[in-house]
Amino acid sequence: MTSTQPDISALSLDAIRATASALANDITRTPCLTLDSGLMARVLGGGAAVLKLECFQRTGTFKARGALSVARSLDDGQCARGITAASAGNHAIAAAWAARQIGASAKVVIQSNANPFRVALAKAEGADVIMKAPGAETFDEAERLVREEGRTFIHPFEGPLTSLGTAGVGLELMEDAGDLDAVVVSIGGGGLISGIAAAVKQINPDCKVYGVEPEGAASMHCSLSKGIPIHLAGVNTIADSLGAPMALPFGHALCAAYVDEVVLIDDDTICAGMVAFQQEAKLAVEPAAGAALAAVLGPLRQQLQGKRVGVIVCGANIDADTYLRLMAQGCSRFDAMTAG
Repeated sequence: MTSTQPDISALSLDAIRATASALANDITRTPCLTLDSGLMARVLGGGAAVLKLECFQRTGTFKARGALSVARSLDDGQCARGITAASAGNHAIAAAWAARQIGASAKVVIQSNANPFRVALAKAEGADVIMKAPGAETFDEAERLVREEGRTFIHPFEGPLTSLGTAGVGLELMEDAGDLDAVVVSIGGGGLISGIAAAVKQINPDCKVYGVEPEGAASMHCSLSKGIPIHLAGVNTIADSLGAPMALPFGHALCAAYVDEVVLIDDDTICAGMVAFQQEAKLAVEPAAGAALAAVLGPLRQQLQGKRVGVIVCGANIDADTYLRLMAQGCSRFDAMTAG
């Protein structure tokens, strides 16, 4: 830790509980479900997987929590000028929804390679959508809207208010699921795992928190290895929600303090996780959610033997055609991972 390390004391357990209470009327307390299947019992050596179903959250993903946490902090003048966001899709949907909750307009910038299904969902939430090239152009346009229109930028994954919002996932999981030995969370920019890990570890320091990233978008894994937040030269993964090219200081600091390990998986394994959700839990999820269960079946399997494991099902915003294609991609890997 250096003297410039961000102060993570804002994520105290009292603050996490206060934020969850403040958001409770608008946020769905998503259910926990024990995945009671023969396969999972065998994979976990008699352990159990408890699914935290954020795929049933408002807007279809956990993103609603962080976006609303930020939106609720705006004063009357900021509300009048509206909000903006930069996103590959899910955050734009959530930011537009959050803006509606506070009576503000939303003008969001979405990457041009985003799934059209998600673009349509953002528009359905009332957003004015601007399409820009992925990466710097998307963020530059959002910055222009802040500068020229006075809009408030709701960051997709960085900042105390965002992590306080997502910490509600961990708080609810620990309250509703009983004793857990480990929690497994997919990582994009780190906004979800930073909040969950802070909640979980302050409630039960002995509960392990494992992160999962695509091999082609391993920004948090690299950042934790180097001890500083880093920016990748590029990303390459089918899990678009996990394709953030960088970690940022606040989320990185929380992960450094509270996350035990980050594992990497390839795209075929992510798709195998989607197959596992479909066949074992009867859930149709997006790749980001598939990654968490894939890690349980794959690189974390030995560490989780006999354990009671929380698995965050982070979202399900995916169109039918893409879903079917990725399921087909994952079938043979799923069979290989679960054989025997």
